[in-house]
Order: sequence, then C-alpha cells, then structure tokens
Amino acid sequence: MYEAYESWDAHRPPRSNRRPIVIAVGALLALILVPLTVDRFATAQVESRTAKAFQEGIHTPSAPEVHVRGFPVLTQLAAGTLRHVDITAHDIPASDNAGPLPVSELSLRLTELRKSDDDTEALARSAEATALLSYSDVSDALGLEISRGSRPDQVRASVPLPTGDDITVAATVSVLSGNRIAFKDFEVTGGLLPEVGRLALGKVFERPIQLRNIPQGLHLRSVTLTESGLIARLSGESVTFRSEDGSRGDSVGGDSSYGDA
Repeated sequence: MYEAYESWDAHRPPRSNRRPIVIAVGALLALILVPLTVDRFATAQVESRTAKAFQEGIHTPSAPEVHVRGFPVLTQLAAGTLRHVDITAHDIPASDNAGPLPVSELSLRLTELRKSDDDTEALARSAEATALLSYSDVSDALGLEISRGSRPDQVRASVPLPTGDDITVAATVSVLSGNRIAFKDFEVTGGLLPEVGRLALGKVFERPIQLRNIPQGLHLRSVTLTESGLIARLSGESVTFRSEDGSRGDSVGGDSSYGDA
C-alpha cells in the first residue's frame, strides 16, 4: 500500500511547474476581460448620450431605450459609424401645428448611424420604424370616439345624437403621401342618421391625420389596427435626427461625437 502511494506521488508534476500555466491562464483571461469591459463601458456611454440627445430632440418625458448592436463597439466608434442601433421611445408629443397626433411608442431600427460633418445632426443610412397611435389620441384628433372596426383595416366611431340615441359609423384606414393617415369609405353601420349629420361626419373623416415629430426621411408605408391602436410602419433612406437646437451639437450620438467614448 505504501509502495502504491509512493509510486503515484512520484509521477505528480512538481508544484512549481504548474505556476507558469496558472500565470498564463490569468494573463489570457486579462487579455479577454479587459477589452470586453472597456468595450462595454464605451457602449453604455454612447447609448446613454444617444438616449439623452433623442429625448431632447423629440421632447419625450423619459429617455428612450437605446441598444447598440454588434461587437466590438470600439471599432465602430473609431470608424465614426455605428452599424446597428435600436431605439424605443414612449409618449412622443405632437407638434404645435394643426392636426396634432401624439405617438404612444416609436421603435426604430437604424443601420449605419453616423454624425454629420458639422456635428449638428445624426444620419442613418436606412431605418425601419413602427409607431403606435392609441385610439384615445386618434379620438382626440378626430373629435369622435374611435375604436377598432369589424375589419382589419377599419375603424368605427360611436356618435351620440341630440335625441339621446347613438349611431355607429365606420371608415377604412389607408395611407396618403406626406406621412398622412386617411379615413375613406365612410358609412353608417348602426342607427339612423339624418342627411345633414351624414354630411357633417363625412367631412370629419375627409380630413387626414398628419403624423408629426417623425424623423426626416421616414415615410409611412402601411397602417394596421390592433386592440391597442393603430400601428404605423415607416421606413426610409438617409434618415436624419436633429436635436431641438442643432447648433449645440448634441444631436443623436452625443454632445460632440458618439465616437468620444
């Protein structure tokens, strides 16, 4: 039994021979972890600055969620272009122009985001976006109580009459140029409506709703209806983002450059 123990111990490598291996492994881990940590820090910085600039540009009550995709981010910053950036903003107010319609949620997927040469704006080579327009906001814009209709492309409205009765009307949702949402094929679907009332409601639905406070270069492609509201899908090339005061140079991407991590 003693001989077996002595034979096993004799074949163990000396403890001193294992130290270089431990040191090498530690050095390798350091080479891996340090760049990862630095890159993660740089990513957090640029995401924070982008969120702040975006919030200032569109006046949201809270900073949007920003996610810079792709690794490493440091090389993207050095090149001056972020390959892929996702932004989700909530409660975007309408502008002060006529026909305001706030956006409850705007989700953006940006490709090749970079700052302009004069540091006053950020440019995306291409972008895709979805915007949620709540029924309550659409109702405020039209002056009618709007809800989802019986068809996927239809809204309906309940209209009280001076007699105390209610009628229901419907209209088909479609897209117009200039980022406008139109309501066509107006019809009465329930109740009796005098001709004068029909003409008045028809004029209400004739007025398209203008989407405002949307980044320049994004174009409305389609509108679908859900239980929560209207989902507008937009896309475009050379999409521009500006802060409230472009002269300050704090457009999306940082106060001087999203490369200054």
